[in-house]
Amino acid sequence: MRKIYTIDTSNFEQDQLHFSLNDNEVNLQLKPAGQLIADSDDFAFIYLLDAGDDYHYLRFPPSSWENLVHILQKGKNPLLRIGEEVIELTNFYEELEMLVYNIEGNYNYGAEFVQAVEQHFKAILAE
Repeated sequence: MRKIYTIDTSNFEQDQLHFSLNDNEVNLQLKPAGQLIADSDDFAFIYLLDAGDDYHYLRFPPSSWENLVHILQKGKNPLLRIGEEVIELTNFYEELEMLVYNIEGNYNYGAEFVQAVEQHFKAILAE
């Protein structure tokens, strides 16, 4: 069964962005899949986590996009804390950068989503 986790909070530790996943399941065996996709219908970026038989989704709504801007500015993949375990979200930076530039001016994603991305990531797109 696919699970979706919405990421709204984060913190910086030693110049590294950490997202936390609070889940009651014991022994979550999640591995980064290294892929980030855009959900233009629900205005979110989705990072895929491999859970063995299926994928779980880390959902990043607009309320978390300021953190995504920091990721692009720092050029570092964020870390995900699941209980006591910390895993690097591999390829996150590269995938996010590619998506943001691909979405810019590309109305196949829908005009409202494109405008929201262009507004939130204007500091990155202006470079």
